[in-house]
Amino acid sequence: MNMKISPGSFEVDLFPEEVNSPDHPYAAQFREILESVAREYECTLISFDVKMGTVTFSFDSDELTAEILQILNQTD
Repeated sequence: MNMKISPGSFEVDLFPEEVNSPDHPYAAQFREILESVAREYECTLISFDVKMGTVTFSFDSDELTAEILQILNQTD
């Protein structure tokens, strides 16, 4: 199953498959981190979902999105 995500969204395999909801404690903790980053960049976390350990999220800031891409590209 392929998930359609909008440009500027990030899809990261971050948690075990049992983490299957944005309400799971691990996911909720990660969302708090993302919201904190959004505040630092004076932007908003506009989407956040978790399915089978995969987190999908996006911000309404091109600057922050570009910085995240740069970080992700450094880690191979």
